Amino acid sequence: MNTRRPHQILMVVFDGVQLLDVTGPLEVYAAANVHGGNYRISTASLDGKPVTATAGVRLVPDLALSDVDFAVDTLMVPGRPDWWAAVSDTPLIERVARLATGADTVAAICAGAFPLAATGLLDGRKAATHWRLAADLAARYPRIDVDSDAIFVRDGRYITSAGITAGIDLALSLVEADLGADIARAAAKYLVVFMARPGGQSQFSVRQNAKYGTDSVLRQVLDAVTADPRADHTLTAMARRAGVSERHLTRLFRAETGMTAAQFVERVRLEAAQALLESGSDPLDHVARASGFGSVETLRRAFQRILGITPGAYRDRFRTTHQA
Repeated sequence: MNTRRPHQILMVVFDGVQLLDVTGPLEVYAAANVHGGNYRISTASLDGKPVTATAGVRLVPDLALSDVDFAVDTLMVPGRPDWWAAVSDTPLIERVARLATGADTVAAICAGAFPLAATGLLDGRKAATHWRLAADLAARYPRIDVDSDAIFVRDGRYITSAGITAGIDLALSLVEADLGADIARAAAKYLVVFMARPGGQSQFSVRQNAKYGTDSVLRQVLDAVTADPRADHTLTAMARRAGVSERHLTRLFRAETGMTAAQFVERVRLEAAQALLESGSDPLDHVARASGFGSVETLRRAFQRILGITPGAYRDRFRTTHQA
């Protein structure tokens, strides 16, 4: 990349911006530069004046948005917790729209999906944001297909991410697309973070959410599944242990988790397998047995269907400590 012109990164900043939305992705690009990247990072506010981010931190931009006189390769739009203030700033939205139209890639981090959505450029596209804001984004901009679960979503030249630290995952994925997996892994290791989580990975842990069931019978079932994913968790076995009918248990699963019993068990087993792959080097057949899948083929099918990646590739993306 150093043999070509610099890849121009422009980060928009404004009052109230989430600090880590700004610094997280920019640190990824800075780390990539240490390992052979050629990113030129600029920050710009509407009028070029300093802005106050969350935690009261003052950010001094390089220039005003109206003074950007270079071709922007990647435009980054962070968010602010009170997103309605950002979308109400008409001059800001107009400048973002103008710059986004000419950029090769447009990335919105967390609540940054709101000002980008206000430009109309996400209409008819799929987008992600922080799970707590997904319903607001869908309600205010009904022409956007909001994914409330994914870490990040790419639709054409637009890429949007979930909350805060997911901006790091988003930036690592863009570095990987630009420069390849080796440099992205090196940047991740430099920052002491995992290699980019696959975009389709859920923002949520199904095992953590299990404890929030309000029905006492279902809560016991959920706890049993999460405590030992390897056990017999067919609908028949779970209903028998809970002392209820299969039909009643099916209704409880749908009402409390939004999933079938089989889907919940599979997600728990998937998370157990992910944890094993992230932290160890056991053969896949051991991972399959220990997580309750039983066979490598069943494990592989679940990973491909839900995460869009093989178990082996998943381990490679996360185990950055073994990369040179």
